[in-house]
Formats: sequence, structure tokens, C-alpha cells
Amino acid sequence: MNKTILRNYAKLIVKMGVNVQKGQDVIINASVDDNYFVKYVVEECYKAKARKVTVDWSSDDVTRLHYKYQKAKTLGEVTDWRKAKLQYEVETLPARIHIESNDPDALNGLDQDKITEARRLSGPIIMEYREKMDNKYQWTICGIPGVKWAKKVFPNETKTNAMKKMWEAIAKTTRLDGDPIENWQKHNANLKEKYTALNNLKIKTLHYKASNGTDFSVSINPNMIFEGGDESTLGGVVYNPNMPTEECFTSPDRHTANGVVYASKPLSVMGKVVDNFGFKFENGKIVQVIAKNPEHKEVLEKLISLDEGARQLGEVALVPFDSPVNQTGLLFYNTLYDENACCHLAIGRAFEECIKDFQNKTEEEIKAIDLNKSMIHVDFMIGTADLDIVAETYDGKTVQIFKNGTWAF
Repeated sequence: MNKTILRNYAKLIVKMGVNVQKGQDVIINASVDDNYFVKYVVEECYKAKARKVTVDWSSDDVTRLHYKYQKAKTLGEVTDWRKAKLQYEVETLPARIHIESNDPDALNGLDQDKITEARRLSGPIIMEYREKMDNKYQWTICGIPGVKWAKKVFPNETKTNAMKKMWEAIAKTTRLDGDPIENWQKHNANLKEKYTALNNLKIKTLHYKASNGTDFSVSINPNMIFEGGDESTLGGVVYNPNMPTEECFTSPDRHTANGVVYASKPLSVMGKVVDNFGFKFENGKIVQVIAKNPEHKEVLEKLISLDEGARQLGEVALVPFDSPVNQTGLLFYNTLYDENACCHLAIGRAFEECIKDFQNKTEEEIKAIDLNKSMIHVDFMIGTADLDIVAETYDGKTVQIFKNGTWAF
């Protein structure tokens, strides 16, 4: 990829993604293989007057060795120095940029029990600090090609061609053609138009049906609203948490999911790709994991056992089947991209920022809405070319929201 595209993408991430503020610290999470791009992001942060930029480097190979040789207790330990680092972030609220390029199969063949136990030990402790930062800082997740990821998506191409094609796909889905910042301003306005229409309907229940067997319903608390595109911190700083994004989303009433829903795309979860699966819900909880592959079923059962909230829904998201991501015709094996290809649900943590007039609510008022709590938030795709979604509104109307996989209005 030429330097102009790399610089434009880096500028987009810094300006429209996290919207770095003058004097703000920035933390970038990236693979050691991404240095060729990260340097442009760091430079753009400083051009935006960041005070200090820190890069937290990672490596799939090294992470795999940690999981192979360390005990679960060691893997799940949150040391005092790490707690001090998290507390420092709570106090200083740095902007965070997550650059994804990981191998979707990075943890294949490892002990899933160990991975599950390690997450169970560390998750609640880390979540305490993250909750103190919620809605107070800017963050964004974006992607660049990694060789193993690119070869997963383009298995019949050489490494060079696979990387080239991945860059082309990422450029398309993140609207890098022409003026990327203007493109995103228009895109955010379009998403706002959609979620405003949804909010005006005052939706009570969503009913999903598709020929793959999905027959599912879930309700929306009247205190919740749909959002999409850019968001703002409690201090009023606007940012885009996901690049790309095509969704209008909210958090449902966690007690109301009923029926069966089938995934329409594979999912990379806990370092392993699982496919051909579904969940059966009763009164808000997953009561059955459905999967053709016993190993995949085991991974999903371990995922939903991490805590009580892992069995319940934290998000419903509406994405047209003809979205730019889906128009690439690619399966990305990466949730950031695949979730923006079609409609999806997420098990785990809900979004407090989707509470109506959230910034003016007291802690007691927020707790009373009873949103789902969990250390995880895992999206899985359910959109199909024939998915129909019908809404029942609080004033007793029935409205077709999606017809044949896309917007019906």
C-alpha cells in the first residue's frame, strides 16, 4: 500500500476515530508486525497535539507461548504494577487506539480450559477499572492486514497478493477513497437518520425470522435508544469507536430473549474460528448451544460460562445485508468487519450509553434499568439475504423494519 493511503488512513483514525485532544495522552495497542503503519499513527497523534503517545506491542507467537507454558493462575493474575497502570489510566483518561491484524487461528490447539480460567480470574478485576472509565474517554478499533490474517481470507493467493487484496478491502470498507474525513461525516449523518427513525417508532419488541431456522424475539426497555456511527464522551468529545461501522444498535431487556437464532457467519472467538452454530434462548438466557462441530460447541459453552452475564444479550444491531462490508464478498474472520456486514447480536456486556438521556442519569437510575453485566462482549452475525425483522411498538403498531435482509423503510 502506498504511503499516501497509509498516511490518510492514519489521519482518519486520529482525527475521526479517537479525535485526539490537545494535551491528551494516547495509548496504541498493536502487533509488532504493524510498525510500518503504527509510525504514521503516532506521528498523526503528535500533529494533533497529543502530549505523549505510548505503544503497547503484542505478538501472536509470544501470546501463544504464554498460554502454552504458564499456569492458568499466572495467566489470570493482575499484578500490582498492572493495577497501578490501570488506575493511572482511570485518572488521566488517555485516548486508546486498537489496531487489529491478528491471526484468527492464533490460539488453535491450546488448552481451552486454561484460557477460560485465566479470563475468569482477570476479567472481573480489569472490568472494575474499565467501568470507571466508561464514556469518559475516546477509543477506536480499526484494522490493517496481517500476513496470516490475509492468507486466511485469501488462501489461494501469495502472501504479497493476499496483503494487497486485504488492504484494498480495508480501504473500501473504511471509505478511504477521495476525502476520507468528509466521507465519514456523510456516513455518520446517514446512520443518524436511520437510528432517529428507529427511536421515533418507540420499539417494544423485535421479531426475527429467516429460512436458516432463526425464529427469535427480544424486547427493548422504553428507557433505551438506538445509536450508530459517532459517539461522544460525557465531556462532549465526539469520536468513532468502530472503523468500519454500518450498524444501528441498542441494548435489549436482558430477560426477554426467546427462541432460536443461528449464526450466518463464522466467528473468531478465544483464538479459534467456530462456525455452523446457534443459540436457544429462554427468558433471556442461553439454555442450549447448537453446533455441528463438538469442538466448536465446547468453545462456545466455555465462553458463555465465563460469568452469569455471558449467557444473556448485551446488544442488538441492525445492519443491511447489502452493506459495503458485505459487498466485498469476503468473510473477514474478524468481528470488527464481519459484524458490519449484516445484522448481529452480542452476548455479554450492555451499553449504558444507549440509555436515553444517559449523561443526566444518576447511578441509581442507571442500575434500575437492569442492563446486562459481563466481563465479555462477543458479537455474532445473524443477518441473511432473507432475514425479516418486524417490530411491535409501545403504542401497539406493527412495523416491518427489515425485509429480505435490508431496511424496509
